[in-house]
Amino acid sequence: MAKDCSFDVVSEFDRQELLNAVDQVKRELTSRFDLKNTNSEINLEGDKQITITTSDDMKLRNIIDILQSKMVKRGLSIKILDPKPVESALGGNVRQVFELKKGLTQELAKKVVSIIKDSKEKVQSSIQGDSVRVSGKDKDTLQAIIKLLREKEDVLNIPLQFTNYR
Repeated sequence: MAKDCSFDVVSEFDRQELLNAVDQVKRELTSRFDLKNTNSEINLEGDKQITITTSDDMKLRNIIDILQSKMVKRGLSIKILDPKPVESALGGNVRQVFELKKGLTQELAKKVVSIIKDSKEKVQSSIQGDSVRVSGKDKDTLQAIIKLLREKEDVLNIPLQFTNYR
């Protein structure tokens, strides 16, 4: 009997690792010479956004650089950060909000499905909420689809993970 194999394409991040990265940035804000006593702060608000507030644009860029390096060291993709425009805050400060990308939107899921269909491989793909299920008879074909999607990750501009591989 031929048994179908499948996997799910998702876009998730480890919330605990993100929390750890933000905590490391907070610690560095209090100890780093150029950022000490600047009333700079960074806050993680649920699974939705990160807000950075500081006194000027140069310090903001430094804090963003620190955040990105801490995220990379903890195995998080910086593609989950969706930067919003820099805005003025109280007291002459600047603030930047980063929305966090989690899950595949309907349009991204449709792009993933179209990439899979364009590959002409013998697999079926279906959108299931915020993930895409890919199934086929041959595991090697599924591995080829995973490789293809990893190559197209930059086009989609989101980090992809592959779960429930059976």
